[in-house]
Amino acid sequence: MMYGIVKSSSAPIWEIPEETQVMDTQSKYFQTAIADEALCGMGLAVTGREEKGYYPVRTHYGYTGYIRKEELRPMTLEELQGWEASRLMVVNGLCADVTTLPRVQGVILQSLYRGALVKVLELDSQEKAGEDLPGMPGWARVELADGRIGYMRNQFLIEKKYSQAGLWESELPQCFLEAYRTAPSLEMEEAFRKSVVCTAKAYLGVQYRWGGKSSLGIDCSGLTSISYMQNGVLTYRDAQLKEGFPVHNIPLEQVKPGDLLYFPGHIAMYLGNQRYIHSTGRVGSGGVVINSFNPQDENFREDLKKSLYAAGSIF
Repeated sequence: MMYGIVKSSSAPIWEIPEETQVMDTQSKYFQTAIADEALCGMGLAVTGREEKGYYPVRTHYGYTGYIRKEELRPMTLEELQGWEASRLMVVNGLCADVTTLPRVQGVILQSLYRGALVKVLELDSQEKAGEDLPGMPGWARVELADGRIGYMRNQFLIEKKYSQAGLWESELPQCFLEAYRTAPSLEMEEAFRKSVVCTAKAYLGVQYRWGGKSSLGIDCSGLTSISYMQNGVLTYRDAQLKEGFPVHNIPLEQVKPGDLLYFPGHIAMYLGNQRYIHSTGRVGSGGVVINSFNPQDENFREDLKKSLYAAGSIF
């Protein structure tokens, strides 16, 4: 089996090796075939032969699809494991430039979006600056997925809390849950709930994009799945409870902040006080927004209150 890492800032993962699917009978338009999105530095397993310029791939969270050949840097398993074992960190800004110099006057090599991965060579370039290239405090020296070396503001880098070992292991590693099950505590649960909510809120205002999972555009399950992933839990990518993944059904009256809410073809994250965050394609409020189940709230969505059918939790 071949492996690889994504070179592009973002790369669509398609349901089929085509850009569009058959025409929708209601809208009379051809539908996009985008199912997911891979971000720069993320690993993929290539599961078959190239088709029409696309590779069939599987993500580290078990999702399958196709990616354009030119957006992947092919690797052996050993090379991918070496990349994963290096000091990978997560981009935590809406957009973060990687430049040729540790200063704003540097030439932009690549612009990365929230959730992308880079190999950090020096978290503060000033620590190992040479006379020929004085470092600057606050700038990290990083390696991009295509092998180029550059610099970026280290304020936009955070710890990677998840593992991509599901690409070569039979089970998906659930880093937070493994630690939680070893020494469960109410404090640990509350810290996770607070963190996953904060992660989702960081996408507020981002436009809705079908199949999207970046700060350029994100869909409903993209928002919930990447928010959980950034906190060490790999959930199912689509808007449904799926056997084999850690989110399980709970009574609606037991829902707490950070738990997930399920509607027909849609998913949201509960915030508490009858409020929830989600990415919606609704005209007039498209994108990542906060709505409410309370009819007295100005952000009340009657349609979603009526169609809510399940809640899910990892606890």
